[in-house]
Amino acid sequence: MIRCDVLGVPFDAVTPEEAVRKGLALMETGGRVVTPNPEILWLCHTDPAVMDAVAGADLILADGVGVTRAARKLGRPLPCRVTGADWLSRMLGVCAENGKKVFFLGGKPGVAETAARNCPGVTVCGVHDGYFKEDGPVLEAVREAKPDVLIVCLGAPKQELWMYRNREALSGILMAGLGGSLDVLAGHVKRAPVWIQKIGFEWLYRALRQPSRVKRLFVIPKFLRAVAKQKKREKKNG
Repeated sequence: MIRCDVLGVPFDAVTPEEAVRKGLALMETGGRVVTPNPEILWLCHTDPAVMDAVAGADLILADGVGVTRAARKLGRPLPCRVTGADWLSRMLGVCAENGKKVFFLGGKPGVAETAARNCPGVTVCGVHDGYFKEDGPVLEAVREAKPDVLIVCLGAPKQELWMYRNREALSGILMAGLGGSLDVLAGHVKRAPVWIQKIGFEWLYRALRQPSRVKRLFVIPKFLRAVAKQKKREKKNG
């Protein structure tokens, strides 16, 4: 599988269909899925611990349009963006068809339960909110449920660091860090209309609907400068 480096993070050059097939294959061995956007890439660029947690994942999907544009600018275009929400929607369908079990971890109390009820046909073998202080009880609950897939929605970079820290304790399970996807499944957060998603402005739609996210946009200029420096450095080195 071809990987494309953006600020040191090796993204998988896959279509949505290929990403699902890779996810299905990883259910047999276990592994980690991450879906970095420009904000997470900037965290990777500035924090070695986050870089280790993200760059070492088994499937790295370009969640934001900023990532695909950066890859194109660097001369290594990705087929398209594959958002965490889209990947999860497709994966849940695959799980339902193949009798695979899913565990939902994250969100405020009650969110994971509501998300589970909104997934008819999917075997949700366990749920747990994201408001916990110790990993132990959560790990015990997951191991007891024996899921094929663990959906981790703790927000970035907490979810990536959590999966990395517990990769050995949960070996054999496919873990996917998917941000606010459980809130979407639960109906608490609405995604942008499809036409807005297609033109690449879902990030702006979310910021306008959730003002608390606006401050995250200040990372974008820093991200773009870092990408420009990477391109200049690679051009210099031939």
